[in-house]
Amino acid sequence: MQVKRQIMDAEAIRRALMRIAHEIVERNKGTDGLVLVGIRTRGGPLAARIARNIGVIEGVEPPVGFVDITQYRDDLSRLPHRPQSADTKINVPITDSKVVLVDDVLYTGRTIRAAMDALIDLGRPQLIQLAVLVDRGHRELPIRADYVGKNVPTSRAESISVMLREVDGESDKVLITET
Repeated sequence: MQVKRQIMDAEAIRRALMRIAHEIVERNKGTDGLVLVGIRTRGGPLAARIARNIGVIEGVEPPVGFVDITQYRDDLSRLPHRPQSADTKINVPITDSKVVLVDDVLYTGRTIRAAMDALIDLGRPQLIQLAVLVDRGHRELPIRADYVGKNVPTSRAESISVMLREVDGESDKVLITET
């Protein structure tokens, strides 16, 4: 993996997540029935940060959970062994809730489709919205984000690497790398 350039630093990520929090509150007219669900691995910490930001804005922090999509991936039959699933943890009912799925990077849309399948297995949300830190394009499924921190057109030879202190143990940043 060769780093081409850094496209977001910790401050840019903080600002993008605060803007997303404002947009979520505005679109949903507050926090009633709102649940944030991060997609493992980096969506979880991002969802928690957005929830804290909403708490600052509204005085009420919405519940946060996380979903593991391992068993819902559409490429399982291509893998030499079946990957182990981490646990999904959502401590509130999602039926009739306004669920905001949170992920770090939106690429083909397949991860989001798998996350929606996992959510539907847990209940029937009133609606599902999507918040992503980076949308890099190249969709293979008709999925779009409702809230985007940064749109970054990329080539298929490039990757987006999101580094978060909670997961990676280093300062927050988003990098474009070549594969």
